[in-house]
Amino acid sequence: MKILVTGFDPFGGETVNPALEAVKSLPSEIHGAEVHWVAIPTVFYKAAEVLETAIVRYQPDAVLCIGQAGGRASLTPERVAINQDDARIPDNQGNQPIDTPIRQDGQAAYFSTLPIKAMVQAIKEERLPATVSNTAGTFVCNHLMYQALYLADKKFPHMRSGFMHIPYMTEQVVNKPNTASMNLTDIVRGIEAAIGAIVDYKDKDIKLVGGTTH
Repeated sequence: MKILVTGFDPFGGETVNPALEAVKSLPSEIHGAEVHWVAIPTVFYKAAEVLETAIVRYQPDAVLCIGQAGGRASLTPERVAINQDDARIPDNQGNQPIDTPIRQDGQAAYFSTLPIKAMVQAIKEERLPATVSNTAGTFVCNHLMYQALYLADKKFPHMRSGFMHIPYMTEQVVNKPNTASMNLTDIVRGIEAAIGAIVDYKDKDIKLVGGTTH
């Protein structure tokens, strides 16, 4: 089994992105699966081009995209990506689409095809905080998750895809009082646990309460 893991470059004034730092630190094999990683530019559409090139190169059975969600305290596998860009800030090339469909021929939304609840359980078993998230935002993270699932739907039907947000690294919040963070070692451990669940559960998930009331 082959897993492709992606991580974004820094954006929004940050000098590092924990997603990229974490995926670079992953071992080349997890639970017997071959693990490859690729750096993704935080740029609308260019992100998907780089992803598709990597998919063609590595032919993965599953894709796990990783992104920074500054302010979140947990590792959060995403449930759904929506067919809409609505950028609060410009991307790294100055693009700022507002209320724009990502793919005219795509579904209104795509649900993750990864075992998100098994991923949450596996991360918690490492004594790290994790929860299912029901919104990936409307910036390049949601954009890439949507594009990954669109590509699986249209071109790579064998491939499962999804996204997980991670907190800031500790060094990023030195001047951000009362902002949640996690050290890089723990972020990497959490991603490894999530990948282990992807390998172990393949195309099924577990029944686990993961909903919210608002």
